[in-house]
Amino acid sequence: MNELLLHYLSQKPEFYAPSTSKFWDDEHISKGMLEAHLNPDWEPATRKHTYVRSSVDWISDITKHMENKALLDLGCGPGIYAELFTEKGFQVTGVDLSSRSIQYAKQSSSSKRLQINYHCQNYLDIVYNNEFDVVTLIYHDFGVLAPQDREKLLLKIQKALKPGGLFIVDTLSMKYYEGIKETTSWNYSDSGFWSNRPHACISSVYRYDKSSSYVDQYIIIEKDCINCYNIWNHAFTTEELRNDLYGAGFQTVDFFGGVAGEAYSDAGQTICAVARK
Repeated sequence: MNELLLHYLSQKPEFYAPSTSKFWDDEHISKGMLEAHLNPDWEPATRKHTYVRSSVDWISDITKHMENKALLDLGCGPGIYAELFTEKGFQVTGVDLSSRSIQYAKQSSSSKRLQINYHCQNYLDIVYNNEFDVVTLIYHDFGVLAPQDREKLLLKIQKALKPGGLFIVDTLSMKYYEGIKETTSWNYSDSGFWSNRPHACISSVYRYDKSSSYVDQYIIIEKDCINCYNIWNHAFTTEELRNDLYGAGFQTVDFFGGVAGEAYSDAGQTICAVARK
């Protein structure tokens, strides 16, 4: 274990190296993630719910010309967006990797008598063909993926959309990346977000300037094991995002400052793209 710990501490992770254990679907961690999703004033998992409602209102408005709107919500979590979209008249399908979030979403929609199709799966594995009017991937999830997975997902989304359908995605901007600093710290807890057992957490941030990417690394040390969680993200320029979307076959791309329709600004920390098939 000492050798493994020294290995983690002696070098930066390889570019987009995966975690050593499950994160989104871990039995313990997923409890904390669900709590974060459902707290209307927290932002570690879902944006503040007041902003979520503004996002749904805006997306509903820019798609009001569509009839019988079918929407695919990728990374739907416990269904916060999905339920609001359904109430706006969308026919919603939600996909998420967390079985705990999907279980909660199904129970919630059933109790509210909302017809939503939920699937617990990796959205890299979706297989749809001309089925949706709108696909959403919200809260910077796109940059979490390795470059080859981003390319793979865009092709799947483009195929899933009907002709003229919209893909709505938000990412981190270069302005956000400018503020990222490399740091390392540690703490001890008898029980916490990462484990319900006594553990130490060594947390580090590493920048990868050639690719405008960074990783939040968490090394969790317990009595009998060490786990390493690498949470990646990538900052985009509008040019890179446009090229990626055009490369996947999208016909037009419009940029905004956020998924509530804010005006785009080079000084903003978020880029929202609305791409049309």
